[in-house]
Amino acid sequence: MLVFAKAKLVFLSVPKTGTTAWEKALGPVADIVVNDPPELKHAPVFRYNRFFRPMLDKFIGEDLEIIAVIREPVSWLGSWYRYRRRPFMAGRPNNTLDVSFDNFVEGYCRGEQPGYANVGSQAKFVEPAGNGTRVTRFFRYEDQPVLHRYLEARLGQSITLTRENVSPEIALSLDVEVAAKLRRKRAEEFALYSGIAPYAG
Repeated sequence: MLVFAKAKLVFLSVPKTGTTAWEKALGPVADIVVNDPPELKHAPVFRYNRFFRPMLDKFIGEDLEIIAVIREPVSWLGSWYRYRRRPFMAGRPNNTLDVSFDNFVEGYCRGEQPGYANVGSQAKFVEPAGNGTRVTRFFRYEDQPVLHRYLEARLGQSITLTRENVSPEIALSLDVEVAAKLRRKRAEEFALYSGIAPYAG
């Protein structure tokens, strides 16, 4: 998570949406950088509301813009799947080394997810808090130039972005029935992504 006091901007770190690269690029100019522990680096809206918002409201102001990047759901799951196939995951209960992508997604669709498919939810991550605290602007992961342009304009400087924490390249495809099941069981994820309005700035 990144906080920019002068710009009154909070950049939430949704897992597997390229935020590590943005943190590296913008960390030197951010007023607050939360990169550890993961529970705080990747603080969802409810945790931001509970632990960070009161402090930021008091010292920066209550009119902060909160932004988040959302990735197309199948691509997002693919990134988790590839990440958990890395060699260092061998022997860990949540590795996907011996799991097909179809089985991984099937597991994600279950009510009681197996460890290897328990990766959270983008929709749950950005779910508004009970007091109305919410993400005020969404960007699609697949529209990086749009986010880049927005941040350069908002922060008033040029930004050089590098690729960081990239999962191994693996060609992935879903069985048609599994893909349909994912859309049915996790409709909220697709609704969130498709509902993101284009940035017109």
